[in-house]
Amino acid sequence: MSQNAWGTDLTETGISQAKDISKKLAGVSFDAAFSSDLQRAKHTAEIIATQHRLTVVTNETIRESNANSFHHYDPKKQQKMKELIDQLEEEQKMSFKAEEGMETYDEAATRLITFLREISIAYEGKRLLVVSHGTLMRSFLIKLGFATYSQLPSGSIDNTGYSLLESDGIDFFIKETYGIHRKE
Repeated sequence: MSQNAWGTDLTETGISQAKDISKKLAGVSFDAAFSSDLQRAKHTAEIIATQHRLTVVTNETIRESNANSFHHYDPKKQQKMKELIDQLEEEQKMSFKAEEGMETYDEAATRLITFLREISIAYEGKRLLVVSHGTLMRSFLIKLGFATYSQLPSGSIDNTGYSLLESDGIDFFIKETYGIHRKE
């Protein structure tokens, strides 16, 4: 797996998973496709969008949460952050900031919600494919009330996990999930 200015590339396993989810979504008629500008999300979106004859529009707004943080690719620092968060009350976890300049989970969710509102208005009545990253998706689902932080811990969303949403341009309604493992 190589890393470049736009993140890590998909592994062979990642490519296989993207092809599998592409087959699962073959019957869905997408009108447009959007992706994070980070390589692994973009490549996943391209694999899915190809069968729909769509060009993927990338946008840095839907990049992984905290992608530029010092701890993002450091497992020891990720573990330390997890330990700090685990000590907080449930309602404090979404606003936790481990370092100056770090995006909170709440801020990440708000960033995704803003993007989704904009495209749902611009593409009213259309079915859109949006490919992003697990942490951003997790933050979004928690903010929507799908689960609490503890019910949707890190690692609870599979690669190529997804949510089928409907929107009225303001609110989002979860219709279906796949590869998302909420603890009860």
